Amino acid sequence: MKHRLHTLSSNFIKCGLAGWSMEILFTSMDSLRRRDMTLKGNTSLWMFPIYGSAAFLAPIGRLLRSKPVWARGLSYMGLFFSLEYLSGYLLSRRNLCPWDYNRSRWNISRIIRLDFAPCWFLAGLAFERLLLPPETK
Repeated sequence: MKHRLHTLSSNFIKCGLAGWSMEILFTSMDSLRRRDMTLKGNTSLWMFPIYGSAAFLAPIGRLLRSKPVWARGLSYMGLFFSLEYLSGYLLSRRNLCPWDYNRSRWNISRIIRLDFAPCWFLAGLAFERLLLPPETK
């Protein structure tokens, strides 16, 4: 039990830091699109526990391990959309949500963007790699 708790907390920190890093890189690319060569990226402290909760994907990843990459990616994408919606909804109720997708025509309730589906697909596979040891044959 102690080992599981240590692993979960370690994975939570790894996922939180990885998510923050990915978000900063992603938002920096938006600066590039706007020709702002400062390439400033941004995130919020709220995002650390949101990304950190990807640590709970490890058991799901083990269950999906034998599935094709497209099935795993779609599963993670659905889970990430669900988590993003839930966390965004809860934060929005207190006017604390650090993102607002109102400007996107692909938004749902200003909280998620369907055009980010490929990003969440790839992010899920990246978190899978971070959380699961390589398979030995």
